[in-house]
Amino acid sequence: MTTPSEPGADRLDPGLSAIMSERSQLINLAYRLLGSLADAEDVVQETYVRWYAMSRREQEAIESPGGWLTKVASRVCLDLLGSARARRERYVGEWIPEPLPERTEWINGRPGGGVVDPADRVTLDESINMAFLVVLESMTPAERVAFILHDVFRYPFAEVAEIVGRTPAACRQLAVSARRRIRASQAPATPAARQAGIVKDFKQAWEAKDINALIGLLDPDATAIADGGGLVSAALLPVEGSEQVARYCVDVAAMAPDLTILERTVNGQPGLVLQLDDVTVGVMAFEVTGDRIKRIWGVRNPEKLRPWTTG
Repeated sequence: MTTPSEPGADRLDPGLSAIMSERSQLINLAYRLLGSLADAEDVVQETYVRWYAMSRREQEAIESPGGWLTKVASRVCLDLLGSARARRERYVGEWIPEPLPERTEWINGRPGGGVVDPADRVTLDESINMAFLVVLESMTPAERVAFILHDVFRYPFAEVAEIVGRTPAACRQLAVSARRRIRASQAPATPAARQAGIVKDFKQAWEAKDINALIGLLDPDATAIADGGGLVSAALLPVEGSEQVARYCVDVAAMAPDLTILERTVNGQPGLVLQLDDVTVGVMAFEVTGDRIKRIWGVRNPEKLRPWTTG
């Protein structure tokens, strides 16, 4: 018996190619809703399991298979978001969304290595930068789903309502509330080239352990947040203030004299990757306001670095 994953399966099931072509859309949706690529992959797998659990007649009765898959994936994400709050309360230290590399640098961390399936890549745009994802974390599950489905993926509120289990009017209000949170947190946009220059200057000052130069690049109220997940050493609480952040960075460099700092794109924006013996041990994302760094997010949890490491 041929399964959907076996060679030649699409010749036996003419609809398979169309169904599997939705995978990229589902991965993109689930990652934005959950902030975790690993969880997004699990959601997509569960969605396809539910599709193939139906009979051929039941599948053929569905007018829009893509819409059905999106609805199921969104509902699975909604359930996960509800339980995620409890998991985050038990998480050791701060929780940061999983960082993603530029498409050309995406490495498959599954056993055996190799290049990741293009359908598993997440499209990098303004709805994927770290600052945006962090704001999404402050929303209720219903707000997050309504906002992402309507404002990012352009689903009408009537369809969003079916997924969230509320009226279209209520979903519209959820999206309004979510937009208000986004606007309140947004800093004036800094041109990408300027951001890259500031991150580069930060890297050079960090490598030189120049505290004064680091302080000069940081906003006086700068905040650095680290995520080690209890698996590796990392600050358990946010480090606040330009001088404190600068000294923290210098202390990290002093503890790892062989640390290599690389300029890379992180969630579509200029960032840094930290390596020891050619192994990625940390990924840093930045929020730049004007000519200063306002926020730094440093992910060290190895479970969140799969796309950056070899298998």
